[in-house]
Amino acid sequence: VQDRCGCVLMMLCDGVCVQAQKLLRERLCHQKLPDQPVGLDSQYKHLLELLRRTAVHGESNSVLIVGPRGSGKTMLLGCVLRELMSLKEAQKNVLLVELNEKLQLCNETKSLGFLVFQGSFAENLAFLLEALKKGDKSSSRPVLFVLDEFDLFAHHKNQTLLYNLLDVSQSAQTPVAVLGLTCRLDVLELLEKRVKSRFSHRQIHLFSSLSFAQYLDVVRAQLSLPPDFPDPKFSDEWNHSVTKLCEDKTVEEILRRNFNGSKDFRSLHSLLFLAVSRVSVSHSTLREADLIEAWRLISVDSKANVLHGLSILELCLIIAMKHLNDTYDGEPFNFQMVHNEFKKFIQRKSHSIHKFEKPVVMKAFEHLLQLELVRPVDSGVCKVQREYQLMRLMLEHGQVMEALQRYPQCPTDVKQWALSAFG
Repeated sequence: VQDRCGCVLMMLCDGVCVQAQKLLRERLCHQKLPDQPVGLDSQYKHLLELLRRTAVHGESNSVLIVGPRGSGKTMLLGCVLRELMSLKEAQKNVLLVELNEKLQLCNETKSLGFLVFQGSFAENLAFLLEALKKGDKSSSRPVLFVLDEFDLFAHHKNQTLLYNLLDVSQSAQTPVAVLGLTCRLDVLELLEKRVKSRFSHRQIHLFSSLSFAQYLDVVRAQLSLPPDFPDPKFSDEWNHSVTKLCEDKTVEEILRRNFNGSKDFRSLHSLLFLAVSRVSVSHSTLREADLIEAWRLISVDSKANVLHGLSILELCLIIAMKHLNDTYDGEPFNFQMVHNEFKKFIQRKSHSIHKFEKPVVMKAFEHLLQLELVRPVDSGVCKVQREYQLMRLMLEHGQVMEALQRYPQCPTDVKQWALSAFG
């Protein structure tokens, strides 16, 4: 009887543990909009007021939301739109249209469902402008245009879309708000003069003022179980362990390193997700060891890992490029230079390294190009023969040397070549 009771208790504990783990994983993967953006109060009020003027009073506007990746541009806009759509005057009045750089129009309002216009750029643009120009402020519904990666639209020929949208925003036609999201601080320098003159020059910059204390509060909130969790006893124990964990000096140091490296909550969610995934019935609460292991996994150099899977020939080409970088002080190189450097090594060490034909070496070089360990200087259409196209090595000296130390059964001659001052 005791054994049976023990088994039942173990199964119940296992079920609760799995339930808690599932809830936290879903929370960390499918982030809901916060009630209020943390540390972005002034930006939130400013953007909400601009869009309210368009939605309620029919006043056209244009604005850019500028900030580094992960600074909360999309989250800020989402929170503002949620607040805007809760206003009675805006609920059945505003149309929200998202545009990508190929001008696929995605309308996400409840009244129109989800529409994608599959025509050419010219056809889509003609349709869009004709629809907007037929309206006026008294009878037309306000339209909010969201242009994510706004800087990519500047690469369109003559910037036709930007010009026409901003032109409409300055006319007495359909009331529109043009909202651009970008991580480029110099985005206005990309705009043509005629486009720039039609832009309002309103910019909302997102530079996080988040403190480490606020960051820790977010960690606690993300890892805590909600009050309505089915097992209150387990929930209390779990939440108490989370509080104790956040007070641990080692854990605090890990979180501080992550905070100093990036205030992007997405990197935090990745770290916490890995830690939560280590919870099991044998240890049903988060431990210091879980965070340490999660940090080790997340801070692994991905490029160094790729190097471990290369062939000896590919590794030799990487070393040849490293020597060219050292010799020419980081100047670009081409395949022919790399091949010559590799040939010099083979001639000296012909007894230990197999001789490869040039087409085979070129194939290995192209594989490094596919792995993005090497990248062309000119990413456009290049008329130069491929063996003379200028390239750059996308690895630091330290990454190459570390990978060599960890490479399984790396020939001694190859290691010595990498360590030598000259190729």
